[in-house]
Amino acid sequence: MTPRRALADWRFWLVTVATVAAVAGTAALGRWQLDRAAQKQALQSAIDERMRLPALEGGALAVLAAPGAQDGVMHRPVLLRGHWLDRHTVYLDNRQMQARQGFVVVTPLRLEGSPVVVAVQRGWVPRNFQDRSALPALDTPQGLVEVAGRIAPAPARLLELEGGGGIAPGEARIRQNLDLVAFRAETGLPLAEVSVLQTGAEGDGLLRQWPVFSAGVDKHHGYAFQWFGLSGLIAILYVWFQLVRRFFRTGRRSVP
Repeated sequence: MTPRRALADWRFWLVTVATVAAVAGTAALGRWQLDRAAQKQALQSAIDERMRLPALEGGALAVLAAPGAQDGVMHRPVLLRGHWLDRHTVYLDNRQMQARQGFVVVTPLRLEGSPVVVAVQRGWVPRNFQDRSALPALDTPQGLVEVAGRIAPAPARLLELEGGGGIAPGEARIRQNLDLVAFRAETGLPLAEVSVLQTGAEGDGLLRQWPVFSAGVDKHHGYAFQWFGLSGLIAILYVWFQLVRRFFRTGRRSVP
């Protein structure tokens, strides 16, 4: 065997080993993304089923005050009866709805016949961009109210600038974020560990077109397609450059 032939064979086997490793690795990543998609689909199905359950109300709402018990009821409909604690209302800034910037209004609601207080995300209102410190006028009923909604995590956190979002006592009602643990300490209210997204009619001037929960199944299917596509492309390139062209070159050299 000539040195040139030996070098060619060495390169062929090196490329072969690298190709097998690359195909196996990308295919494994594709399968992993499909597994993640299956997990997310199971989560999505469980949440969709939970959202179709009857609303929790009355004594069943005691679960909101049980530490660690909320996972099983997250996203489930609820029907709250209680009194608004309007003096603790806060306005979460830089929140979008219908592609517009404004506030998400959060007001604690003390449940009827219970010491439990729930932070209710009541809806969205536009802000005054001429006077950024101005608060919109809200109709907050006094006395006993009934609020339909669904159990949700605490309001999503946004990037805080200049330490914004802190909740030291005496701060303005406009905030970047709201941490329920810190808000509980600030107000002294026995806040539940979850919040409630209010749903229903928008006659009070607040928009409630909340985004539909999505577990992101399509994202994982897209990633799996990319990994499997890359795996197939590597295999095709290997077959073309290392087998087909090699065969043609060998055939041409063997022609007298």
